[in-house]
Amino acid sequence: MSSSRAEEFREFASGRAGHLFRSATLLTSGDVHLAEDLVQETLGRMYALWGRLSRIDNPAGYAQTVLVRTYLTHRRRRSADERPVGELPDTVLHSGDDPALRIALLDALAQLAPKDRAVVVLRYWEDRSIEETADAMNVSSAAVRTRSVRALARLREQLGGSIAEFAAR
Repeated sequence: MSSSRAEEFREFASGRAGHLFRSATLLTSGDVHLAEDLVQETLGRMYALWGRLSRIDNPAGYAQTVLVRTYLTHRRRRSADERPVGELPDTVLHSGDDPALRIALLDALAQLAPKDRAVVVLRYWEDRSIEETADAMNVSSAAVRTRSVRALARLREQLGGSIAEFAAR
């Protein structure tokens, strides 16, 4: 790769890494270590393709797609089910964040199936359309709608009235 392309990639990676990390943290239900690994793998895959990405109109959107697919691939592995017990995951809190709300939401997201969690993150965190979400996950639009309904119902069931309590603060 030429030095100009390498510099372009460095700029892209430094500009997108934070956003990719936040999305990965939501996908992994607050597991910042796994989120860092997913971002690293995503950026590695992007670097390998960077010379050929001139055909892609939106490299940032493509990076998000690579991140989601990397996450789903990781979840398919048997070893991906291992989680430490008895400790809260390390989380990065910003001033003004409500830690109790953050923990409640991350716990509720953790209870969702990986594909349902991916749909929630893409549709409601990334604010993607149904079609964009379907394309990123390589599924049909109907599957995204079904998973959205199922995931939101499960979140409402898990959070109950507690979400209204947090929102009132």
